[in-house]
Amino acid sequence: MPRGGSFLNKRQREQARQQRQRDKAERRSQRKEERPESAVDEMEELRKHAEDQAALFRIGAEDRELSNSDSEGK
Repeated sequence: MPRGGSFLNKRQREQARQQRQRDKAERRSQRKEERPESAVDEMEELRKHAEDQAALFRIGAEDRELSNSDSEGK
């Protein structure tokens, strides 16, 4: 009878190991699904920030051009 008990224990351990592997794979797939959404949001945020910065530089350049043309006329 001792062999029967060890077989049962071994089988239970193997089933528990397989369940942990399934759980781990499920968590991994959930993280993978969540990742692209945040990456897209992050890229959109960076793009908007870059556009805002570019607009600020364009405004600054226009102001300099206006002040240069005013000083040239005098």
